[in-house]
Amino acid sequence: MRKLVIFDLDGTLLNTIADLAQSTNHALAVLGYPTHEEQEYNFMVGNGINKLFERALPATERTEENIMRVRKGFIPYYDQHNADKSRPYPGIPELLAELQAKGLQLAVASNKYQAATEKLIAHYFPNIRFTAVFGQREGVNVKPDPTVVHDILKIAHIAKEDVLYVGDSGVDMQTAVNAEITACGVTWGFRPRTELETFHPEHIVDKAEEIATIALE
Repeated sequence: MRKLVIFDLDGTLLNTIADLAQSTNHALAVLGYPTHEEQEYNFMVGNGINKLFERALPATERTEENIMRVRKGFIPYYDQHNADKSRPYPGIPELLAELQAKGLQLAVASNKYQAATEKLIAHYFPNIRFTAVFGQREGVNVKPDPTVVHDILKIAHIAKEDVLYVGDSGVDMQTAVNAEITACGVTWGFRPRTELETFHPEHIVDKAEEIATIALE
């Protein structure tokens, strides 16, 4: 049995794409830039919000200055609207409750900025006692850099072989590889199964309850 399960947030625990798309489109529109269809954002997210803004901007406008201008418009709007349409994926609340009841430690490792990560976890999973909830923090490299995983392991006092890392993207699978922990890809998120398969994770699941089977075996 695993002792710690680390979850990605966007595309793994929560379907946040509608609110991310709405907020980015708002910031783009205010600055006079073209907006995008919601489904296009599936391939823009995952590497932190600055990379999201870079990808959302027109190719000729992707300067550091413009990224910061979009960020300035995005954050206050997203802080107000990040729970408008976001919802847990089917079976996720039940999965977290079951793992917690069996005594496993739970943690979150996200590339979403820290304040929003904490807010969404507290809002949607108020009864789950997470050992650590880490988003994108100032001065800490984003995933697939393994620092966030190492930080969680220090807090949890858990060895690498007792950890399962769960995520929906190639970034997550590479994070697990870099941290030398077991990876579990989920197919209900923002990226296709083929992207997960490229990284040869130990597990790929289609339903939340399958994670319990893996973690508890």
